[in-house]
Amino acid sequence: MSSKVALTYRFTFPNSQERVFELEMDRDTAELSPPVLSDPPSWTALSFNQCTGCPFNAAETPYCPAALHMSGVIDGFTDLVSYDKVRVSVESEERQVVATLPAQQALASLMGLIMASSGCPNTAVFRPMARFHLPFSSESETAYRVASMYLLTQHYAAREGGTADLALENLERVYQGVHSVNRGMATRLRAASRQDAIVNAVVLLDVYSSLVPAAIHDILDEIKPAFAALLAAK
Repeated sequence: MSSKVALTYRFTFPNSQERVFELEMDRDTAELSPPVLSDPPSWTALSFNQCTGCPFNAAETPYCPAALHMSGVIDGFTDLVSYDKVRVSVESEERQVVATLPAQQALASLMGLIMASSGCPNTAVFRPMARFHLPFSSESETAYRVASMYLLTQHYAAREGGTADLALENLERVYQGVHSVNRGMATRLRAASRQDAIVNAVVLLDVYSSLVPAAIHDILDEIKPAFAALLAAK
């Protein structure tokens, strides 16, 4: 089996033009292969609107890793309006998912995947979700996946002698660094894009990352009936 996982995002625009993004991440770490850029745009410099809480310094890391990966995305979307409908096909080893969505929603799926796997330390907590990527997930699906990821982390922690947070009390803390990255990336992209689809995709990601930890117990209560048989069998 290859040490790499391949994912392809294929966008078809209203004018029938197509844009394809081929991503490759490490099967174990879920980190994307570094982008090859001979002359990165100025807005990718680490010091350009550097995110609050970023652990890097420009002397050692001159470019923001998330911005470098994102620079390969925005070129094909600078003239796209947020609510333009696009057809998106996401192809992986296991399946192909096809949907027709507003541009900002389709882009949010791709950009969320990229930021989690880019090498940014503040978004790396979401690499398990990137490794098992589910594009265009609903609010309930996202809550289920976030809770599953977090509780599996607690299982690993308990196995290693740590304390497990089964009540999800510290879940919101996981998202704190992500909010900072989303805000910083939105500022960067406003300097790089003429249209709003790119920036609004990051704003949409930030809305999701705000809502999920705040509403996760309510959402999990809604899907609890599906667990009746498992609860009865315990």
